[in-house]
Amino acid sequence: MHTEIERKTGFTMATFLKTLKAEETAKVASQMYRNLPPEAKRSTTLDNGKEFAKHKKIGIPTFFADPYSSWQRGTNENTNGLIRRYLPKKADFSKVTQSELDDIIWEINNRPRKRLGFYTPKEMFEKELLTIGARIPTRM
Repeated sequence: MHTEIERKTGFTMATFLKTLKAEETAKVASQMYRNLPPEAKRSTTLDNGKEFAKHKKIGIPTFFADPYSSWQRGTNENTNGLIRRYLPKKADFSKVTQSELDDIIWEINNRPRKRLGFYTPKEMFEKELLTIGARIPTRM
């Protein structure tokens, strides 16, 4: 599974990968950003896995967390923990469909957060898009 989380609002996108190969990861990540306006694609921060070797193909500036420094990607780590509430460590991902994952992500994006003044990540992300004058995509 590949996740991308917008740091300020916590808005989450996730999709399953067919393989952990760098080419596949870059392709999937770039597709995740495809429908977002350019103003919403400022950068991404990745860990140091070999699956990110082709990070330049994602099409946005990329930063890497230092090795063994998961706190540098805290929002992503926290959100992955939320996903683990639905898909525990021993869950067989091959039995989970993309549609089921989409439902999980929908719930996460529509769950009010204290840090957002009890607004949802989706509401805040859409507000941010309007603030920068971007059109809200129909499909994210």
